[in-house]
Amino acid sequence: MPAQPAAQDAADRCRVPAQPAAQDAADRLRDRAGGAEGDTVRGEHTHGEPPLPRPAVQRSSVRGQILAALRTALVTGELRPGEVYSAPVLAERFGVSATPVREAMQQLTLEGAVEVVPNRGFRVVERGAGELAELAEVRALIEVPVMLRLARTVPAERWAGLRPLAEATVRAASAGCRATYAESDRAFHGAVLALAGNEQLVRIAEDLHRRAQWPLVGGTSGTRGRARLIADAHEHTALLDALIAGDLDVVRSLVGEHFNGAG
Repeated sequence: MPAQPAAQDAADRCRVPAQPAAQDAADRLRDRAGGAEGDTVRGEHTHGEPPLPRPAVQRSSVRGQILAALRTALVTGELRPGEVYSAPVLAERFGVSATPVREAMQQLTLEGAVEVVPNRGFRVVERGAGELAELAEVRALIEVPVMLRLARTVPAERWAGLRPLAEATVRAASAGCRATYAESDRAFHGAVLALAGNEQLVRIAEDLHRRAQWPLVGGTSGTRGRARLIADAHEHTALLDALIAGDLDVVRSLVGEHFNGAG
């Protein structure tokens, strides 16, 4: 069957256009006249880095937009584990000064996504399957008891109100866009936990969830990766069906399976 328009649009958004070589970007940066003073750091390399997308950036809330773009690049693997990226080169690709890029990368440092490499830039942290398993275990310890408690207390009509969010994860998974799926997946889990009325819980769970979505070194992609996303997404809709029906045994089984798959 031909792809649905919404799914096709999501897939199109995930395509990354060919980018100029990092050396060209560095040359333009050095040649640019009248640039903001202090945008470069002494000894910070600006060449030999892999390409990244260059989305249009509005001037309002530049740092927030750059942070969102870098988080997306982490999920899709465009920011590759083990690679070092300098703020000036990234800034050139985004069409902004290096300051908001450096601030965004510092936030990612606090989140554990990257680490500072003195006089060079920021290295994307390399993660293995063991760390992913640890994150899944911690998420399960936090979220599973809450979901089971909510299953006993939240009325069916409130669960039914989450149906659009669950269906959004299915559409994103079918489109094969990891970034779109990651966003919709967090939205669904966040909406479920929000029913507990505990903002700290939602914040901590979202941070753990975001970390669990970063790619592994040598992680799977392509067909197998897409199949896993689709399976995870359908677990969301099956879980909602069980919650609406009030079937606690099925809810308990589905929640356990979902976290074992790090969904």
